[in-house]
Amino acid sequence: MAAQSYVAISELHPNFSHPTVAGVIIGKTDVRSFPDRKNVGFDRFTFGFTIKDSPDYFINVTAWGNDGYINGLSGSFSIGDYVTIDNPLVVTKDPEKEDRFCPATPSFFRLLVTEAHSQVRLCADMDTINRLLPLIHLPVKDSRDFYSLGDIVANGQSLDGNVINILAAVRSIAEPKQFTTSDGRKGQRLEVKLFDDSVTSFSLVCWDREAIQLVQTLIPKETVLFIADAKIGFDSFRNCMAATVNSKTIITVNPDTKEASLLFSYAKQVSESGALDEDEKPENVPVDSISDVYTVSQLKQKAQESPEAFFGITYSFISKLDLDASLSKVIRTRCSRCKYQVTEDLQSCTNSLCPGGEQGVSASTGFDLLVDFTDHTGTLQACSLRSPVAEKTLGCTIEEFTSLTEEARTAMKWKFLLERCKIYVKILPSTKMRTGIKGAVVACSLADPGEVKQHMSALL
Repeated sequence: MAAQSYVAISELHPNFSHPTVAGVIIGKTDVRSFPDRKNVGFDRFTFGFTIKDSPDYFINVTAWGNDGYINGLSGSFSIGDYVTIDNPLVVTKDPEKEDRFCPATPSFFRLLVTEAHSQVRLCADMDTINRLLPLIHLPVKDSRDFYSLGDIVANGQSLDGNVINILAAVRSIAEPKQFTTSDGRKGQRLEVKLFDDSVTSFSLVCWDREAIQLVQTLIPKETVLFIADAKIGFDSFRNCMAATVNSKTIITVNPDTKEASLLFSYAKQVSESGALDEDEKPENVPVDSISDVYTVSQLKQKAQESPEAFFGITYSFISKLDLDASLSKVIRTRCSRCKYQVTEDLQSCTNSLCPGGEQGVSASTGFDLLVDFTDHTGTLQACSLRSPVAEKTLGCTIEEFTSLTEEARTAMKWKFLLERCKIYVKILPSTKMRTGIKGAVVACSLADPGEVKQHMSALL
């Protein structure tokens, strides 16, 4: 079919007979079923999707039918596919009802698709596909109309229940978790961690299969999302704000906008600097809530199996602790905003992508050590031990440490080196490390021999 025989979404009207519409799928919901009032004992099935055919126009489509037709149709295309719809019914939408549950569209109409009258198929016309290609990267809302993650956190519970737009980069994607509801229905949940130049980790939760499938194709730390109409809520379990993808939400991957381009550059730079891998808040879980004990090899094995960060305790020897190295290798000054290493006498951060920009540098100086720990199963190398955890572990402030002689520093080192310690550690995936994982020490102290004996015998 020639491109010119398609009806533009902006021109659609209920008076059209047998229109054919072409567009790119920018949103899609899961299949749902309802008892059929006309045929008692039978269900009707439905799902919705949203198609776009120009920078400014997109429309919602609803398909209705029996189980086989609807599940077959839903499985034939995904978000990002190009489709043609032959002979949909063009109906005037009820904005009150429609905009509550579906993406808000600029069209006054919506399309209905049924097995008897309509056909939806993948578009095979390359000219049309090439014309539609750039539309997948254009957000459906004004590219400047979004909240930063910092805004959401700062506004806190005043945003609870609101629907807003978010621009953020993908930090990590968890594995989907399956569950069964009390009435026997199966469900799934997937959590994505987002970040931007104001917040290092923020949760986006997906419940729909369609949203989960889209998110699973993304590359962490290399993807920026414009999330239109995400639901913001207070997560009482974690005591923080979180966003949820719902039936109104449309996610634009790597949007072609100036704001997204700046965030993409920032995300790339932060990722390459290793600041995200190191995670600046290893103590973001109360130490007394960490109870699982691991050998070093068990820590490594669990890290390979799980893309999520986790916490544990290991009774290991500290096998590398360079306290007597030059001070510049033990103590470092970092920009408080982007964690870039700076020198104390600098007036501003040298990282061109620092969110502080031209403002005076806000820096913090602290211990910045890499330690190895070893047990009978192996060694975990280059774990970060930083202030304030390092100060507590060593029993010494930065000021006190800098005034120590080299002999005194060596003596402090041997107080821990080759001694069995109780180490609380956070383990997280890291593309920077040859092993693919990185550890951050959350707490560390010399171990009680009785406690070691009790736990080690259980692990042997």
